Amino acid sequence: MYLNQYQKEIFRPDCNPNFQSLHCIAHLDRDIGEVLPYLNAALGGETYIQDPPSVTFKAHGRLITVHADRIAINALKDGEEADRILEWLKQEINETWEKRGQIQPRFEGLARPKILEVLKLLPRTNCRECRQATCMVFAALVADGIRGPADCPRLTDQGRMKLIQYLAQFSFEP
Repeated sequence: MYLNQYQKEIFRPDCNPNFQSLHCIAHLDRDIGEVLPYLNAALGGETYIQDPPSVTFKAHGRLITVHADRIAINALKDGEEADRILEWLKQEINETWEKRGQIQPRFEGLARPKILEVLKLLPRTNCRECRQATCMVFAALVADGIRGPADCPRLTDQGRMKLIQYLAQFSFEP
């Protein structure tokens, strides 16, 4: 087994102690830096940093960053949720290491749609028919994969097709 143990630390963010959510840092029992490019490829990391090595991705509705010596998870409900995610991630790390011969390591994050490029493809009327305050807010949600071209009532068929084509280069499904 590549990763055996970790020491979990749960805390509220210092910036606002009134936040209801918790953060978790799991201090690892060994340096796992060499598995990070494989984990990046296996889990579809959004951000990959080579020095010092880390990979950040979204899973279980949380933002997770895996460093060589620790794992950081934000916006948790409680310690039990942290335990579930950490055990899942420990299993993923160990399975990825075992299968590393079959995985092409990836040393960069995923390309992401640019909010302003999405905005250029929208009607920019700020009509609020999509239930967002502005087209810029809607564009940010589209760029994050939360909303799609079908969610904009004012998009013409041609505009919808252009937005679908733009998002397709990022492996986004409309």
